[in-house]
Amino acid sequence: MTLWFTGLSGSGKSTLAQYLAPKLMNLGKKVEVLDGDEVRENLSKGLGFSKEDRDTNIRRIGYVANLLARNGVVAITAAISPYREVRRECRQHAQADFVEIFVQCPLEVVEERDTKGLYKKARAGIIKNFTGISDPYEDPESPEVVVDTSNESIEQSAEKILAYLRERGLVPATANASA
Repeated sequence: MTLWFTGLSGSGKSTLAQYLAPKLMNLGKKVEVLDGDEVRENLSKGLGFSKEDRDTNIRRIGYVANLLARNGVVAITAAISPYREVRRECRQHAQADFVEIFVQCPLEVVEERDTKGLYKKARAGIIKNFTGISDPYEDPESPEVVVDTSNESIEQSAEKILAYLRERGLVPATANASA
């Protein structure tokens, strides 16, 4: 399956993906995390931040996630993926279960977090086409799971995702004793 995390920069996508990965492994799943920053560095080097380049980057992530998922790996993507249409495209091409997870966090909270200083640079006009400031972020219309990292702990958000996966029969109810 693909667990497609989407949300603003600093909302907690990567943190949640890294927290969830070992939990899924303990449930007997093979897991790969496709982090947006790492993919951009290794698979999409040279792409900028125009809509076309962002779409290309997200299509590449979707392609790799699909390859993994159709071969029995849980592909966890953690990329902003700001545009609905490209997320929908990735879902349509998926050959395994596709679970969209909206990592919701208000702009003012992610700006307070701003661990990389990106929002400050975007507000100052140093970074152009920055999602949430000078470029749009389109909230998912009907994600399978919504977590609110401004009000939930990482444990609560992860449990919400795991509960959904258990309800759908995508993961076992308890860890495999031999795992």
